[in-house]
Amino acid sequence: MTQFEPVIGLEVHAQLKTETKIFCGCSTRFGAPPNSHTCPVCLGMPGVLPTLNKTVVEYTMRMALATKCRIAPVSRFARKNYFYPDLPKGYQISQYELPIAEAGHVDTVVDDRVVRIGLTRIHMEEDAGKLVHDPRRPVSFVDLNRAGVPLMEIVSEPDLRSPEEAGAYLRTLRTIIRWIDIGDGNMEEGSFRCDANVSLRPEGSTTLGTRTEIKNLNSFKNVEKALRYEIVRQGEILREGGAIVQETRLWDPDKGVTVSMRGKEEAHDYRYFPDPDLLPLEIDSQWVEAVRSALPELPDARRARFVDRYRLPDYDAALLTTSRELADYFEACVALYDQPKVVSNWIMGPLLGLLNARDLAIDATPVSAADLAALLRLLDEGVISNKIAKAVFDEMAASGQSPAEIIKAKGLSQVSDGDAIEQAVDGVLAANPDEVARYKAGQTKLMGFFVGQVMKATGGKANPKMVNQILGRKLQ
Repeated sequence: MTQFEPVIGLEVHAQLKTETKIFCGCSTRFGAPPNSHTCPVCLGMPGVLPTLNKTVVEYTMRMALATKCRIAPVSRFARKNYFYPDLPKGYQISQYELPIAEAGHVDTVVDDRVVRIGLTRIHMEEDAGKLVHDPRRPVSFVDLNRAGVPLMEIVSEPDLRSPEEAGAYLRTLRTIIRWIDIGDGNMEEGSFRCDANVSLRPEGSTTLGTRTEIKNLNSFKNVEKALRYEIVRQGEILREGGAIVQETRLWDPDKGVTVSMRGKEEAHDYRYFPDPDLLPLEIDSQWVEAVRSALPELPDARRARFVDRYRLPDYDAALLTTSRELADYFEACVALYDQPKVVSNWIMGPLLGLLNARDLAIDATPVSAADLAALLRLLDEGVISNKIAKAVFDEMAASGQSPAEIIKAKGLSQVSDGDAIEQAVDGVLAANPDEVARYKAGQTKLMGFFVGQVMKATGGKANPKMVNQILGRKLQ
């Protein structure tokens, strides 16, 4: 039986988080009443002229540099002509033959493998409006608030070979976009959207098969599910001797299937031509270098530095650099408590557990980096035990108080008084003569039982190290 290899390329549309639209001064704020963020320019009224938003250009340049693209010294806008009710001008201003950036790449990790995905191009364009369908009547309404919202389209090479690689690539792209602060990557609000192109070819072949495009992909999981379904669907057709039709298909998340939408358009169907209302965009090397110098340390570089400087495992470094804010939190904490692996463990465990439970981002954490560092210092100094430290952490998250305030108010300081601990040990041994006899007969695993009983007798406050030392001496 012929084995087929998937060939996948993705087209990602990311909304740039500018205050105003790409060619006019209307607000880009999400959630406003329908048609309240519009003007003659984005409504496509006769005689109006677009004016390019410089911030859109700079944000796109940031992404181009972050993904190793070549920025074109001259690019230009084109009109993409098609009719749809949410496209008031009858064309979309985009870029075609001369995009702003080309020939970059993104590295992502899949199953401990580094996969490099080439980028064909990055270009700027305006968004269309939105159709709102009435669930009770066969009527649709047009909301043009999104018309003219700035988009950056990132077109990959057909370098992806599995749904898992596609999901990892998308997550990496979104991380970069958020890291360099040009977009929020919110798929639910439509500010990070993806169309997937997929085809199959016999394993070992270099000839591309007929592809289909899948739309309506509004989450990473749905991208992966839709690709899995489409790979199976195309494989069954080819094995039965059929032919794949080049078409656009919609993903139905409720039924878990793709359904045919229309024949796939080619570039000539859109009758691209240079927009006569917009001059060619010229970008000199000084502008490029100014944007480059303003970029933060990028995720890959920071991850490598965390491994090299802090001696963190690759897993820790990768998790701590999933967002710039999380990486900043880690370094702020390490600056105050110089035990990187301990800090990493507490961030990956209690802190991220807290944030996930409350559905909070790291920049909204109720436990500051300074307070976490203070808690870890108190633990390191023996003021509190590990068990008490976790209880104090929970109280810090609930009350916002510092660890020192909580420990003082609740009397949680660890008992390191040798006489007091010895008295508690004597009480436990006297109350458990059978276990003492079994321990001395060779059942040394009972040490854990004795330690637990002493900790219980002291309300969890006894210094565990001292407890073990005194028990070891008493049980000889």
